[in-house]
Amino acid sequence: MLPFLLIFVTFHIIPIFFAVQESLFRQQSSGLGLGESVRQFVGLGNYTRAFGDSTLYAAGGRVLLYGVVQVPIMLFLALGMALAFDSALVHARQFLQVVAFLPYAIPGVIGAILWAFLYVPGISPIVSLLQDIGAPSDFLSPRAVLWSIANVSTWQWTGYNMIIIFAALQALPRDIFEAARVDGAGAWRVAWSIKIPLVLPAILLTALFSIIGTLQLFSEPLVLKTLTGNVTYNYTPNMMVYNLAFGTNDTGYASAVSVVIAAVTFIASIVVLRLLQKRGSQ
Repeated sequence: MLPFLLIFVTFHIIPIFFAVQESLFRQQSSGLGLGESVRQFVGLGNYTRAFGDSTLYAAGGRVLLYGVVQVPIMLFLALGMALAFDSALVHARQFLQVVAFLPYAIPGVIGAILWAFLYVPGISPIVSLLQDIGAPSDFLSPRAVLWSIANVSTWQWTGYNMIIIFAALQALPRDIFEAARVDGAGAWRVAWSIKIPLVLPAILLTALFSIIGTLQLFSEPLVLKTLTGNVTYNYTPNMMVYNLAFGTNDTGYASAVSVVIAAVTFIASIVVLRLLQKRGSQ
């Protein structure tokens, strides 16, 4: 127990308190930024600045739009794949499961780089094919780049969520399905009325992981930023924090924004967990 507490406190609790402490200060430079930097206590000034920062609201709104669209699509695909693997419709099930899970085994930055090459005109065979048939092919345009990022995340995380839902399906007693089939229920009816309601806690759990992952969106837009000016340093809240801390050296404000993001993530997690508990008590 003691080793766990030491690791938990060292790597989880202390950084939170350190970020909260830093958020109460501001680095003030003199002489047009060439003089010595002075650390000043500003209390909740950085939080007041964060709540009035239109750039942070724009980044948060962008991530919210991303999550509202990407998370349901990804979970729908994961559920569909899990139901297909749980049925007798799919052959070579284990091989296809490994193929579906493989993107999760690839580091996020590497996956983003692989997809980035498929988005670049002159390199990507997909872009060349779309250009040949006259279809829209600019995956890095202002309107398309957010969904290009969503595509990378969906590709990487669908298999991971599928495995969680599939494991829940495999734990269900099979005699329920046999009884339903004897009563005349078809495969779709069994899936819709029995399997999906019984694995709903697992679906909500994947939703919780996906919401947390959405709020941590960072590596995919950071990679695509090197290819297009439509992704800025402030494209997502996490990129904004990174730029504030290491680009402009505004560590106090970066810490305040980090605390705000952590609070939003915590509240979202509590809401989903409440849904899980409510569903489990029924």
